[in-house]
Formats: sequence, C-alpha cells, structure tokens
Amino acid sequence: MSSLQNKVVFLTGGASGIGMSCALAYIQAGAQVAVMDRDASALDLLIHQLGENHLGFVGDVQHGPDVEKAIDGALDRFGRLDVVHNNAGIANPSKPLHATTEDEWDALFSTNLKSVFWTTRYSLEALKQTKGCILNTSSLVGEIGQVNHAGYVATKGGMNALTKAMALDYAPFGIRVNAICPAGVWTPMLRTWAAQQPNPATIETYLDDIHALGYCPEGDVIADTAVFLVSDAARFMTGCILPVSGGAELGYGRKSAL
Repeated sequence: MSSLQNKVVFLTGGASGIGMSCALAYIQAGAQVAVMDRDASALDLLIHQLGENHLGFVGDVQHGPDVEKAIDGALDRFGRLDVVHNNAGIANPSKPLHATTEDEWDALFSTNLKSVFWTTRYSLEALKQTKGCILNTSSLVGEIGQVNHAGYVATKGGMNALTKAMALDYAPFGIRVNAICPAGVWTPMLRTWAAQQPNPATIETYLDDIHALGYCPEGDVIADTAVFLVSDAARFMTGCILPVSGGAELGYGRKSAL
C-alpha cells in the first residue's frame, strides 16, 4: 500500500459508507485523519474506532462556517494539512428532472458541489504550504449519465468539470486535484437508492451485472485507490477523473450475446 506517513487528511462525509472505508485506509497507510460529518452518533462511533490520534467534527458541508471551524480545528491540532478529500454527498431523490423539486435540487447541489467551494476556500493556504492535494469523490454517472437520477448526475458531472478546472488553477502551487469515480458500491446511500427503484428486488442482480468484473463491491476498493491518489505514488497525476468501476463504463453487458 502507498505510504501516507506523517500526512494529515481532512475528510468530509467520513462517518459511513465510502468515507468510512477511506478513513480506515488512510490511517492504515500512516495518516492522521480529521473527519467532518453531520451525523454526530455515527461520527462518535467512528472516532472511538479510529483512536485518540484522530479528530471528528460535527458539521454540515453545506454551511461555510461549519467547514471553516472544522478545518481550523484540524490545523490547530495537527499544524498542517496535506489532503482534503471531498467525500460528503447525497443521492436523493432518484427522479427525472421534471419530478425533482427546487428544494431537492438545491440540497443536492449545496451538499455535493458547493461543499467543494467551502473546503477549498478554507484549506487552500494550508495546502499551498505542504504542496498537498485535493480528492473529490465523484461518480461514474457524471460521465455516462443515469436514468431517473437527474439532479445527482448533474452534481457529479459538475464535480468532474470542476476537478479539471481546479487542477489547472492550483498546479502552479504544486497542488494536485483528482476525482475518483465509483459505479456501484454497497453503502447505506446505495441501499436507499435501490429501495427507490421500480423493482427493488432485482437491484442486487442488476448491480452485479453492470460491472464487467461481475459483482458490486464494498467501499474498500474505492479506499485503496483513494490512498494511491493522495500519496506520492500519484505525484504526477492531476485533473484525472479515475473510474474505479469494475468496467461498468465499457458499454456492453458482461454476459455474451453468443
């Protein structure tokens, strides 16, 4: 595994799902981790598991003051910041555009995309000092689309475009910016999405079949790639929108028509 020894990672949405897997993987690679999440109970359980060398901050990434307080707290404790991982996100509702309410639309964009604005605003000077990096948890649907999920797809398409713009803007400071794009990953958020589909009983088989490798994974496959992207092993990668998708984007089902 790539080394993150003596690195400090600030991770949003880290109390469950992919974020939790990433927090554990970062620590295993040697990093100190500060996790921000709005679920206080889940965050308490996570920090108890991680240990006293790591921090948790209760807050909502939609709110700039919450983000500023958490980043300042991480800097006060650790004295530096090497990685900002923008992982917090929501996937509800699973609807086409015309059926999405204005409040639902605004919540998706505020949580999934504007949060990157806030974390960048309050972490950039610290990242300049360490020549650190930013990692955005995006989704393959931001590249290829998805039925009945218009608002979520729009936020992830925006995140992919934003990742490239940020990579260009911050390269002169030695700051790398990349995005990781899962397809299906079994998380609480995916299970909520699955329950909203017209025939939930078929979703598990569907999710296995859309991946060319034949199964829908857990969050560890994303976490392992995240460790690589924020480590020095990926030191010449920036502006990359990296699918970790089991081949789901290749265009044909894994079952042969012959």
